[in-house]
Amino acid sequence: MKKTPVAVLVSGNGSNLQALIDACIAPDYPVKIVLVISNKEDAYGLKRAAEAGIAIQVIRHKDFPDREAFDAALHAAIVAGGAELVCLAGFMRILTAGFVGKWEGKMINIHPSLLPSFKGMHTHAEALATGVKIHGCTVHFVVPEMDSGPIVIQAAVPVLPDDTEASLAARVLKAEHQIYPYALRLLASGKLTLKNGRVNKQFQAVQEYILFNPDVRF
Repeated sequence: MKKTPVAVLVSGNGSNLQALIDACIAPDYPVKIVLVISNKEDAYGLKRAAEAGIAIQVIRHKDFPDREAFDAALHAAIVAGGAELVCLAGFMRILTAGFVGKWEGKMINIHPSLLPSFKGMHTHAEALATGVKIHGCTVHFVVPEMDSGPIVIQAAVPVLPDDTEASLAARVLKAEHQIYPYALRLLASGKLTLKNGRVNKQFQAVQEYILFNPDVRF
């Protein structure tokens, strides 16, 4: 089967990258990760990619005079790598509108909250501080505004009375590892598109099956 070439951008541990790498092992998974880029040379995600035989590249944001120049280098590397889609997997840089526009409808992100609640960082601490009973994660298309793109899919998990930030984060992360490969499968297979700022889906909603059950498999 034809496999869509994908680039993944990481800044740290890369556990969601690993989930995508693992998904790509399946013969019927319509994706091939052709490049992993990090803005940090010590990102563990680079080691994950190298061990999987995936090309890696370090593009340090500190080496550029401004965000526009950094994003231009990112775009050039992605194009040179042959990628047709981009996944952000813990990529801790705010992308310029120009870069986002070049990849409109072709770039997705995984965020550790049920957007639009708790944008930005420290989402689990904020969830505990506000006393919400349901927390989770969101896959969304990337737009210039941070964590504001059209939502593809969400997974909800309970917030337990004795939760710490670490225990809640671990529960959410388990759900992230399920829905991100699923969302990428949909995008790569043409069952998920973005048109006029709206998500067009050719699949059954699965959120209700994920609720309280991050162990669900797709």
